[in-house]
Formats: sequence, structure tokens, C-alpha cells
Amino acid sequence: MVTSRLLRTLSAFNTTARHWVPITPRIAQSQVAQRLSPKSQKKDASRTQRLSLVSWNIDAFSLRPVSRAKLLNHILESPKSPDIIFLQEVTSDVRASLLDNSGVRAALLVTDAEDQTSFEGVPFATMTLLSRARFASDLDPQKEGDGVERGKFMLGSVSRVAVPSKYRRDGLYVDIIPPTVPGTVFRLINVHLDSLGDTLLYRAKQIKMLADVLREPGCGGGIIAGDFNAIRPEDEGLVDENDLVDAWAALHGREGPDGATWGVGVERQDGLGPGRLDKVAMMGLKAEEMEGLRPGRIEVPKPGQTSDEIPWSDHYGLRCTFTI
Repeated sequence: MVTSRLLRTLSAFNTTARHWVPITPRIAQSQVAQRLSPKSQKKDASRTQRLSLVSWNIDAFSLRPVSRAKLLNHILESPKSPDIIFLQEVTSDVRASLLDNSGVRAALLVTDAEDQTSFEGVPFATMTLLSRARFASDLDPQKEGDGVERGKFMLGSVSRVAVPSKYRRDGLYVDIIPPTVPGTVFRLINVHLDSLGDTLLYRAKQIKMLADVLREPGCGGGIIAGDFNAIRPEDEGLVDENDLVDAWAALHGREGPDGATWGVGVERQDGLGPGRLDKVAMMGLKAEEMEGLRPGRIEVPKPGQTSDEIPWSDHYGLRCTFTI
């Protein structure tokens, strides 16, 4: 199936020029070898690469979205600072604050720094951020003959895949190329599937299309992670139906901890209880560790009164470590 795509870029902050500059993709999709043969896919421990992901719906609609987005500082300062960060419900104002954040500028490569195209006509969008310590950029000071610092992942194309959607949602993907398998792309897809119970058919089509994107020639697999909005019982089968591995279920079992990421500790008037709305689905990768991340709180001053505290988000985050 031919899918419509909006080409995007990853950018690095140039401290000399004082602005974000696009990164040149190392390997175009057309130059990547076809999918590896089963023989060449045999496991080789010496070639295994380990990566960590944090995915978080940062809640566009509660009070003080820019202040709450400073949860990213907490993520970056954590002893388990991730290699990959997927954010959902990023507003235009939050995007601007992230691009101005000194910690983000120093440590991360970001999507959608080049313009606001992805944020026009919608209340929010997704953003992907990658560690400069693990992924190569044009600004890396130490380079080898191929222009890539030893041990770093190279970066391929970046695109937003258009999917059938009531809310103009898409799948934001970044192609990464492991240093140990430079002829193979793995794809990182950041998603915020359609919301509410009446859009189940949209979500089913969205997951199928994005799973097919992981099966394209030259792609050795990858990850689809973010807010799956899995609020209907029928949502639970969509990952398996598309031959994806649900990382939480693989590690904790379907009868283990429920892994709820939304509605935890909250009484809702609509009667909806806690749910595992956020997920990490994989193809060709192996989940090693996974945990839910409880949102912290920020103080909201009230003149002449005791300050209120509100959570960073109405969603828990997810941290997943996996191997390629």
C-alpha cells in the first residue's frame, strides 16, 4: 500500500550559530539493502545494541501546559536518562519552550524544529527527541572515515505517515541504522491514535497501516509506541492481530500487573476506570525491561492562598529498554 508522507527533519542545536540546524540523513531509504535473509538474522550477541525509550502523553488541555512540560528536565536528569523520547499532545507553545530549553539543546536531537507545519490546524502534535550521545549528527566533533563517531547509530529519513483519522493524527517515524548492521534500517514510530470510543475503526486502520510501514523493503522492524487510546475491549487485540509484540504483555504477562497509564487514582464522572491506553509494540526487536512512570507534580501559586499542586500529566509515562 502506498502511504502519503510529509518529510520532516531531525535537528541539532548549533551553539556557535545559536539556532537549530537540520541533520543530513546518512543513508537514504532507496540506498538501503533489502530485508535481511533469515540466515543473516541469526542472533549474534556481539552485534546486539541496547536502547531505552520513554514515551509520555504530556496532556495538552490541563492548566499550565508549558510549566508541566518541564517534566522533560526530570527525565533528562534521571539516572536512567533515555536514548529516545516520544512525546504526545505537544502544543505549539510547548514546542517553542522545548526548543528554547537549554537541556534539550545540549543533549538532544529533535524533530519539527525546522517549522511549525505539523502543528498547524491541530490542537497538538507529536515530537520525537533522540540522545546526541547515541545518535550521530553533523555537529559531532569526533568522526571516523565514514563521518560517524564510533558506536553511534546513524540516522535515516524522518517522515509523518498520513493515516485515516477523525482528528488528523499521523505516525511520526525516524529511521535509525545500527553501527553493527549499517545496511539495515529500524524504524521508530511515535503515535497518538484517535481518541474516544467511537473511533475504534480508525485506530484499527491506523495500527495496520503503521505495522505495514515496519514491513517495507529495507526495514528490519522497529517500534510503534505512544498513546494507543485503547479504551474499548476490542482495542486489546489490535497489536496481536497485526503481528506485533506488546512489550508490556511480553515482559509482565497478561495476567500480571495491569500497567494502567490513564485514570489511575482518579474518579471520573464518565465511569471510565484506569486503562492501559499507552503501549509499546515491537517487530524484530526484543523488550528487556519496562515500567510505568508516575507523573510528578508542579506547584501552582494562588495569591493570598495556599498553592495548588497539579500533576505533570493525566497519563503515566512508559520506560522501555529493548535490544536490536
